[in-house]
Amino acid sequence: MMNVKFDGLDAAENRIVYVRPIAVESLPEKVRAQINGMKTVYAVHGEDGEQLALVADRDLAFSLARQHDMAPVNAH
Repeated sequence: MMNVKFDGLDAAENRIVYVRPIAVESLPEKVRAQINGMKTVYAVHGEDGEQLALVADRDLAFSLARQHDMAPVNAH
């Protein structure tokens, strides 16, 4: 399982975040090197589109957002 820690989640002003799947092949090589055999990971984005976190699966993305008192929604 690959998780990229992001300490900035608590600083978000807007409490809505968007969770969307990301094709591993579209990520930078440095990030792909940390991912073992997965084809898709999930990104958590703020309202302005800034990527706040990158995690191994959708459930983890939603759980992470809720742990930081944010309201996650799907984005495609």
